[in-house]
Amino acid sequence: MLAFLVLFSCKKDPYSVGLDLLPPSDTLKIKSTDTCTVLAYTQRVDSITTSNCADLSLGSIADPVFGNSTISLYTQLQPSSASVDFGTAPAVDSLILMLYYSSYYGDTTTAQTIRVYELAQDLHIDSGYFSNRKLQIYPNLLSEITFRPRPKDSVKVGGTMYSAHLRINLSKYSKYFANKLLSGPPSVYASDAMFYQFMKGLYIETQPVNNGGALLKFNISESLSKMILFFHNQTYDSLNYSFLLNTGCARFLHIDHNNYFDAQQDLKQQVINHDTALGKNMLYLQGLGGTRIVFRMPYMMNFAKNRKIAINDALLLFENPSTDTTLRAPPNLICIRDSAGYIGTVIDESEGANYFGGMYNSTSRSYYFRLTRHIQKLIDGYYSINREMYIQVNDPTSSTIPVNRVMINGYKPAMPGASSSRFRLQITYTLLN
Repeated sequence: MLAFLVLFSCKKDPYSVGLDLLPPSDTLKIKSTDTCTVLAYTQRVDSITTSNCADLSLGSIADPVFGNSTISLYTQLQPSSASVDFGTAPAVDSLILMLYYSSYYGDTTTAQTIRVYELAQDLHIDSGYFSNRKLQIYPNLLSEITFRPRPKDSVKVGGTMYSAHLRINLSKYSKYFANKLLSGPPSVYASDAMFYQFMKGLYIETQPVNNGGALLKFNISESLSKMILFFHNQTYDSLNYSFLLNTGCARFLHIDHNNYFDAQQDLKQQVINHDTALGKNMLYLQGLGGTRIVFRMPYMMNFAKNRKIAINDALLLFENPSTDTTLRAPPNLICIRDSAGYIGTVIDESEGANYFGGMYNSTSRSYYFRLTRHIQKLIDGYYSINREMYIQVNDPTSSTIPVNRVMINGYKPAMPGASSSRFRLQITYTLLN
């Protein structure tokens, strides 16, 4: 009962509970260190899978550190019904694409320009599309719009207020595309497959900004995200038909980081010229399949040489020196390991996110990952090779594509006073012999 009360009624650090009950000779066997060698550098991610992404994203941002990043979108549109009758002598009034905002990242006061084209190549919902993929399009420009994003402002249409959304007139230059949809025979609307042969989809291309800018996310689950064909016929003056944007539509993002040519010099040297030594000063993490941190613990397999050790706790700690609140740090990161050339999970992740870590602490501007079991397996010889590990923003198992980025103090920063906030491994262990 006494032991039960000591363990469960106190709110002490779980790694120090009971130390006051041990003989002094035993507590001398518990050691702690944060001087284990950890080497790290920034690496460019070649590309990521963006097919069937959870959000529709567009926009361009001129980041003062990471340079220019631009997102464009390929997507199908789905007929809202299988039986279509546009009536006698139908005529186009307008064709409007509506995209409802869900969030944004960056400066929305900067004007953005997007162009819309019709796809000339099939999209398949069961295919994997990477962020560097491009599809063929028809050269006819359907629309070009320059706008300042208003992700929080309602939009008034015909006397009715709607949630914040972007409206793009696809009949602005020509009614060719709208007439194509209106004149399509009933057979092309009989099934999604038939329609996709008739109209393969849209390419919405963002033009790079020169400064400022924002990355915009639109809600694909919002029923009001759609394309509406407004028309009239001999009987009625005001009719419309909707083409849906939903999770049943194949879609993917094309992401361009401009090869990091306009990035900060230190970052450029690491990702373009592969100067891994610069990781000692600063490390860079970027979503959108941008950059990741590669780290290794080269001598960890020798940590327990000639002695038996039990790892009580092993924390990988790293901090963000920036106080920027506009370009916010990612709320979550992931940590993975190289497994003979493939991506492998870290065993500690199975204990849950609260144990494993990866969440951003906005107060201390820091992250941690708990690698206790992984380190124990390393020193016990469970792994034959001490392979590299990675920290990144994008989770390859998720359809959500984070856009955030963050700078991290390196493993041996030159800035005065930065030693305590360096990229480091803090280990608490017990000597068993």
